[in-house]
Amino acid sequence: MATEQIAVRLPQELLDKVDDLVARGVYESRAAAVRAGVEAVAESERRRRVDEEMVEGYRRRPAGAAEREAAVASLRDAILEEPW
Repeated sequence: MATEQIAVRLPQELLDKVDDLVARGVYESRAAAVRAGVEAVAESERRRRVDEEMVEGYRRRPAGAAEREAAVASLRDAILEEPW
C-alpha cells in the first residue's frame, strides 16, 4: 500500500502518552501509534454510519412480529451458549 508522510502537531501531554505506548512496546514507533489511532477513529465512524443506516431502515420499515420473535429466539440461543 502506498503511503504519504504528513506532519502532525500534538500537545505535549498527548505526545507523552504516545511515547509511553512506544516505550512499553505497545507500538513500535510514534508513527505506528498515530496510524493505529487514525484507524480506530475511522472504524468507529464506519460503525456509527452503519448503526445510523440500520436505525433509518427500521424507521422506514419497522420490525414485525416475526422479526421480534426471531430476535428473542436468537438471544435465548446466545445466552444458552454462554459457558456460565
